[in-house]
Parts: sequence; structure tokens; C-alpha cells
Amino acid sequence: MLDQISELVKQFGGDAIVNNQSVPNEHNDAVMNETSSSILSGLKDMVAGGNINDIAGLLNSGSVDSSNPVVQKLTEQLSGNLGQKFGLSSDAASGVAGNMIPKVLGSLIGKAQDPNQPGFNVSDIVNSIGGGNSGGLMDAVSKYGGQFGLDQNNDGKVDMSDATAAISGKSGGFLSGILGKIFGK
Repeated sequence: MLDQISELVKQFGGDAIVNNQSVPNEHNDAVMNETSSSILSGLKDMVAGGNINDIAGLLNSGSVDSSNPVVQKLTEQLSGNLGQKFGLSSDAASGVAGNMIPKVLGSLIGKAQDPNQPGFNVSDIVNSIGGGNSGGLMDAVSKYGGQFGLDQNNDGKVDMSDATAAISGKSGGFLSGILGKIFGK
């Protein structure tokens, strides 16, 4: 999973890190590596700390932005790490973290929900960050995914077949499932 996260960090790191005058060029690669490892270790720490519902909510979200509690926690952690390890100012570290975390997580989740993306799926993410607690995390993903209309085939669990159905438009699709739940249809 670290490899996939690292690739996404490289993809989005051009403007936020490499072309950022606040990040000295000699630290570009190290800042990217720190960003990748902070995301993965931060997710693992959240699961270990019992924040399973927040992670499940993130994995089931249609979009990832700075208001998400997981994004906020990871942004705060990365910002602190960048300041401490590389001497970046608070504003520079916050800028890098605030730019990178939502983009990387959003892309990771988008790819995991796309059946045409080999090597990316929700169960792999759950297994990578869940460690010994991946069953509880997967249960939470299924529980909250069902509440938000993600159980496309009504089998009582949210899995890759639901993601495939949502993306292909079968069973009304992701958006209509959510709207149906909201408006009681």
C-alpha cells in the first residue's frame, strides 16, 4: 500500500512540494517520502486508536476534503512532522499537508472504487491499515456503506461487487442510492 500512496504523492507533489519555494529543493524527495509514510502510519494509528468509524466514513465517502476528520488528523500530523524534521515554517508545512492529504486520499479512494484499477481496492486498503483489526474496520465500512446506499446489490455488505454496480450504473447507481436514502425512496 505504501507503494501506491507514494505514487500518488509523486503525482500530486509537483506543485505542493517540488515547485514550492518554501520547501528547499534538497528536501523534495524526503518531504515526499515523509508525506507517504505519514499518511499510511497515520491511518494505522487511527485504526489502532479505535477511530474505525472515521476511517470507514472516509472509505465510503464520495469526496475527500479538509473538513473530513481523517483528513484533518493526517494534515495536522504531517504538518508537525514536516516542521520538526525539515524545519519548514508552520505556514509552509500546513500548506504542503493541506494540499497533499485531500488529493492523495481522494485519489486513493477513487482508484479503490474503480474496478478498472488493478492493485487498488477497498479491502486492500483495509488490510494494509487495519493490521490485526481489519475485520472491525471492514465491518464498519460495510455498516456505514449500507446506510449511505452503497450496498448496491442488497446483500447486506459493501464490497467490490457493489462498487462495480455503482460505477456501472446498475441498481440505480451510487448517487441515486444516496438520494433515495436521504429522501426515503
